[in-house]
Amino acid sequence: MTKLSERHIWSKLQQHYQMIKDVHMRDMFEQDAQRFEQFSLKLNDILFDYSKNRISSETMDLLLQLARDSDLENWIKRMFGGEIINHTEQRAVLHVALRNCPQSGSEPMTIGGEDVMPEVCGELKRVKQLAESVRTRCWRGVTGQPITDVVNIGIGGSHLGPLMATEALRPYAIRDLHIHYVSNIDENHINDTLETLNPETTLFIVSSKSFTTQDTMVNAMTARKWLLRKIEDESELHRHFVAVTANIEAAMAFGIAEANVFKMWDWVGGRYSMWSAIGLSIVIAIGSENFDALLQGAYAADQHFRHTPFEQNIPVIMALLGIWYNNFFGSEAIAILPYDQHLHRFPAYLQQADMESNGKAVDRDGQAVDYSTGPILFGEIGIASQHAFYQLLHQGTKLVPADMLAPISNFRCIAEHHRALMSNVFAQTEAMMKGKTRDEVYAELKATGLNEQEIEKLLPYKIFPGNRPTNTFLFKTLDPKTLGSLIALYEHKIFVQGVIWNLNSFDQWGVELGKHLATSILHELNDLQPVRSHDSSTNGLINYYKANRPLKGG
Repeated sequence: MTKLSERHIWSKLQQHYQMIKDVHMRDMFEQDAQRFEQFSLKLNDILFDYSKNRISSETMDLLLQLARDSDLENWIKRMFGGEIINHTEQRAVLHVALRNCPQSGSEPMTIGGEDVMPEVCGELKRVKQLAESVRTRCWRGVTGQPITDVVNIGIGGSHLGPLMATEALRPYAIRDLHIHYVSNIDENHINDTLETLNPETTLFIVSSKSFTTQDTMVNAMTARKWLLRKIEDESELHRHFVAVTANIEAAMAFGIAEANVFKMWDWVGGRYSMWSAIGLSIVIAIGSENFDALLQGAYAADQHFRHTPFEQNIPVIMALLGIWYNNFFGSEAIAILPYDQHLHRFPAYLQQADMESNGKAVDRDGQAVDYSTGPILFGEIGIASQHAFYQLLHQGTKLVPADMLAPISNFRCIAEHHRALMSNVFAQTEAMMKGKTRDEVYAELKATGLNEQEIEKLLPYKIFPGNRPTNTFLFKTLDPKTLGSLIALYEHKIFVQGVIWNLNSFDQWGVELGKHLATSILHELNDLQPVRSHDSSTNGLINYYKANRPLKGG
């Protein structure tokens, strides 16, 4: 395949960028009263408005041609067809199969000619059965008491997805059943979690594909020791531990009954795994029916992505806009700004999904790329961010495109609160687009009674350049189905960008180096001898730590 930067369509986009880069969106809206209608799309109750972008019809035509030139349609077919598109690990990429079960008849989805759906649906049934036994208080601890607290121990995709979804769907959860998440190997995380819990009423979910991940297993062993202070018979540990893993033998050796071990598949990447048994904590929190709705929402986004023409395809448009800013405007970051408190972990979840997928500098052919790939993704709740980093978004020297997400109504909606919230959503997108001109600022200051000298001193500080791009997602309310759709739309956006950048979005070799070095350094920390095997900085840091740590417990 011709290198991306050498394609004819890439050159045409560069030429078009030179023509449009100084055009202001304020003028675009003044010249086209139908701009919102032209540049907005819907999926069920989700409205996607992308009209506040530095684009024209010609821009979108060229970007859509880039998608076609990248053979995107065939790549979509290959992913949904179970082909081995994760070529460095020789794996299919079929997380879409995980949300196929609640659908009527669940269409076959195959890998190597074998339909995976019977096994996927069977495992989902087992997850629901265990979750319902906990929710209905049928599951009992060693002393016969029902479970009151569930602790999910995992890291990365085994942590971020379930945590985000549980927080997002908090209104749908049982009030007297508490779900906790532990990921950090720092002892403060698990100690702070356990200090208020009762071993007799606590259930642990150990989520690790290999059942050897250091962070997870150190925390799991601490939980095991904590339980054994109260539970004298190790054979009873199975009442307080379940596992999600591909290593059944290791889980059983840990003390987990085989019946309480749930399967993971190598064709599901960790950051795409919340739809699988990794989502057990979600099912316990919100129940089987709501989890089905979560899957149905993702399925609806899958079908939209799979069958909708690119011109009306939300993930494709999202991806192309990101490439437009990343590769032509030179934007290095994107902000995710939810205006819903329950989505406070959504930006962190998308950080892993996006940056672990496309944070790569080598293409599918093993060649170094000569163009920018995955952006730096950051974000926070919108209202809090307005009083934190929006200053940079409005008046800084960096162009940071932003996605804003907001519900039309909340689960328990208080009009006074919600209308004040939504006024900020609409005001911020308008302010970022329009800005405030010199003449507008002058008139505003003049009206306050300032003289000419005072106005001239203050004037430069109050000008807003505007022309800052935003996408806005409005949806009826943050229910399970809508959340499922939103997550899947972003998943597919990431996939599309990986296709166009010619990346394998489904491996993560960059995660391995630090983990490997940490394992070797851990052995060096277990004695008092000074180390000399690293560079002078690393040697110095390790030796300073060893010389100053407490003799006990450090």
